Amino acid sequence: MVWILPFPLLLCTLALSVLPAWADLKSCSEVRRLYISKGFNQNDAPNHEINGDHLKVCSQKHTCCSQAMEEKYTQQSKHDFKASVIEPCNNMQNIFASRYSKFDEFFKELLQNAENSLNDMFVRTYGRLYMQNSELFKDFFVELKKYYVGGNVNLEEMLNDFWARLLERMFRLVNPQYQFTDEYLECVSKYTDQLKPFGDVPRKLKLQVTRAFVAARTFAQGLSVARDVINKVSSVNPTPQCVKAMLKMTYCPYCSGLITVKPCNNYCLNVMRGCLANPGDLDAEWNNFIDAMLMVAERLEGPFNIETVMDPIDVKISDAIMNMQENSMQVSQKVFQGCGQPKPLPPGRPARSVSESNFNIRFRSYSPEERPTTAAGTSLDRLVSDVKEKLKTAKKFWSSLPGSICKNNWTTGSNEDDCWNGSEKSRFDIALQVFVCSNWKWLGQSAK
Repeated sequence: MVWILPFPLLLCTLALSVLPAWADLKSCSEVRRLYISKGFNQNDAPNHEINGDHLKVCSQKHTCCSQAMEEKYTQQSKHDFKASVIEPCNNMQNIFASRYSKFDEFFKELLQNAENSLNDMFVRTYGRLYMQNSELFKDFFVELKKYYVGGNVNLEEMLNDFWARLLERMFRLVNPQYQFTDEYLECVSKYTDQLKPFGDVPRKLKLQVTRAFVAARTFAQGLSVARDVINKVSSVNPTPQCVKAMLKMTYCPYCSGLITVKPCNNYCLNVMRGCLANPGDLDAEWNNFIDAMLMVAERLEGPFNIETVMDPIDVKISDAIMNMQENSMQVSQKVFQGCGQPKPLPPGRPARSVSESNFNIRFRSYSPEERPTTAAGTSLDRLVSDVKEKLKTAKKFWSSLPGSICKNNWTTGSNEDDCWNGSEKSRFDIALQVFVCSNWKWLGQSAK
């Protein structure tokens, strides 16, 4: 008996027998859409799965990626990695850069304010006598600025020279009836330490200025160095192994049609730790650096506070001048004994003495309520307190970078029971983690 199929059923049977080979393959429409949305050539992306023998990193089973797509995704992986590193590094770099700018502005304005204050007060008090000797004080502040900017000034020698030069000028003023040669005045300056004509002010000021300026400059330079280190490290290109590992983690799941599956968190951490191995080596030294900066910050808040040294510096120098005036007779006699009796001025030559100016006026220090606000509308205490908080958050920056990059870019909201583990959608178990860690250099290589 011969069975004759109904005509419609016969057509269906014939149609199924001639379906193309790709009829059983999955559609790649979503993968293709995402690929094109990145600006890549649509002709690179197949509409359906194809054989993956041509792929070098991603799975060589049926795939939605052509060779051109894998190559483009490789370049995109490099770009994605650099962008993911640059963003947190830029944030940290900007913190140090902005704080350095604040401190640099503050210190320079503090010095300028101190110089202006001394000049204004000395002009009002000493008048023409100060004006005739003002270059001595200008040089003093020039040298302080040079040290802060370049560090190529010996502060102790500079301060010793300042007091020696001031003694020469003052010695002439308190002995107006004599004429002094340069050689005689050089002899006078040698008695600065022995006679202490300015009392204990030079010794105290040397200690205060030296430690405050060393701490201030060290702190500012530290902020600058931190800024530059972060900038340099963040600009390093990823290694080929890192790029391959990034490709396998971020775009190989696309080739398998898994466009919504995120990398497993532990898998991402291992990839990023491998990519950031060199910056990660910085962590110990970086933490030591942060601890050292915090220690300097503590000093700046205490006895090394440059603001408490510079604000009343005009008062301290004035006190030194008062001491010299009050002890001028004893100082002069001892100098005459050591350097010889000077020659008197010729008859009829005018002499200007200290008594003609207001040397008996003493300046008063600022009270805390009167302390002027300096750079950027703030004070050293507020600046240091702010930086200390930022320094504490910067500690362990490099070791925590892989975790923050994964969280901010790839693993937020990922399901650890249903995530991309580098080869399929599954868990990234401990055994696989150990394997990945022990075989980092082979990560991203062909899965042949």
